[in-house]
Amino acid sequence: MKKWFAVIGDPIEHSMSPAMHNQWFLEENLDAAYLPIHVLPEQLEDAIKSLGMLGASGWNVTIPHKTAIIPFLDELDTMAKKMGAVNTVVRQADGKLKGYNTDGLGFVRSLEEAIGDTHRDGRVLLIGAGGAARGIAFALQHTGYQTITIANRTVANAEQICQELSSSANAITLKEAEATLGDYDILIQTTPAGLKNGSLQLPFELDQLSTKAIVADIVYNPLMTPFLQAAEQRGATVVTGLGMFVHQGALAFNHWLGQFPNTTSMKESLTEQLGGNNVNR
Repeated sequence: MKKWFAVIGDPIEHSMSPAMHNQWFLEENLDAAYLPIHVLPEQLEDAIKSLGMLGASGWNVTIPHKTAIIPFLDELDTMAKKMGAVNTVVRQADGKLKGYNTDGLGFVRSLEEAIGDTHRDGRVLLIGAGGAARGIAFALQHTGYQTITIANRTVANAEQICQELSSSANAITLKEAEATLGDYDILIQTTPAGLKNGSLQLPFELDQLSTKAIVADIVYNPLMTPFLQAAEQRGATVVTGLGMFVHQGALAFNHWLGQFPNTTSMKESLTEQLGGNNVNR
């Protein structure tokens, strides 16, 4: 019997998830389809009921529903519970809905695919303190990264994540981050800067950035965001957001279907679609 999946969000037309998952279904010879569904915040509860009634096997959740969807789910996995956000829903055999979050682990897999796993003792600077930063912080800690600093315009939000990490994490202002940038081995940009509908301004200047630093952005369209362009100009190694996008999707695919799709060929395909050359450089 044909299975179908979806991604829900507002807006949704920019999402490349349908192209990615439908290509994977073809490659894996699966009788399945994946649709984008525009769901306004006030429509969320009705949308969840409709997805279940129409037999969706699962769906992805994007902005602005990742937290709002939780009350409509029957169960959360450990990481989603810690993060207070869901990006993947599985409709189980008994019809109950279980929420997962694959964003953080997807990012870490992408990072280590690009730079290896020998940097776990390095100093990490997370820029931003939203849901994405929270997920990445928990996944980094879970993987073995212990020295984490979170910089945010509203420091209280960064402090909240640091308290939940219960590790040596600490919170600083964006100005403090700018002044001490040379102290960090890995920078991870998690704000909307670089999105087509977001601000194109940098969170701060990169004058103090070390040429040995590894700089990642979670935005994948455009591939080379203004932040990554500025970092590359200063000699840093840059990691685009495309790997995180592909790996979080692969983890969702595995939750739904019990198998992992080919992430290497997918990154190559999406890089070409986005008009890029090297995914990481």
